[in-house]
Amino acid sequence: MQHSLSLLHLHIPLHPHIPLHPHIPLHPHPLHIPLHIPLHIHPLHLPLHPTTTSLLPFNSSPKLMKINCQNRDFTKDNTSRDAVIIVDHGSRRQQSNLMLNQFVHMFKNKTAYDIVEPAHMELAQPSIADAFESCVQQGAQRIIVTPFFLLPGRHWSQDIPSLSAEAAKDHPGVSYIVTAPLGLHHLLVDVMDDRINHCLKHVAGDVDECSVCAGTGKCRLY
Repeated sequence: MQHSLSLLHLHIPLHPHIPLHPHIPLHPHPLHIPLHIPLHIHPLHLPLHPTTTSLLPFNSSPKLMKINCQNRDFTKDNTSRDAVIIVDHGSRRQQSNLMLNQFVHMFKNKTAYDIVEPAHMELAQPSIADAFESCVQQGAQRIIVTPFFLLPGRHWSQDIPSLSAEAAKDHPGVSYIVTAPLGLHHLLVDVMDDRINHCLKHVAGDVDECSVCAGTGKCRLY
């Protein structure tokens, strides 16, 4: 018996000798639409696009799933419209505050989030409330407040949750979450090792100062 997979109201025949993956739901009343572009379904993966070989694991949680068929895009939004607020402590040193803006730009370009805003817990603007308001104005339905802090302390356990709750009062229809700080993530080992190696190379005269130390004169032997 030949199985079929209903995805976004498309009835896609599967190969009769490939067992149906247990996590693929079948639509009870699929709409039969002829596909003029060959679409090959691996039992554990689903392609993002009928003309690409990029595969999407079923255990991932994509924000958008697109299938292009006959020059038309069928887009399914699997989650509510999310926004990210990246919160640091805030500084009286403007250059430090501007570095958060640069990181936000990097994060937005590397991830799938369309709405990413910076916020400072104190001492500088924009505040968490400002960033919350900006996210809502851009259409956010769920806001992810993520602390740009290394370890969990009072700012993470008390201050940021309190400021986030206060900001959310003006937007009762919008949900939010405060995520964990960076913590003991294994990738931070690579980041620290990279910083150490670069500074040692600079001291040896092999490379220029990094963007963090540039112009400070701090990266030297004492």
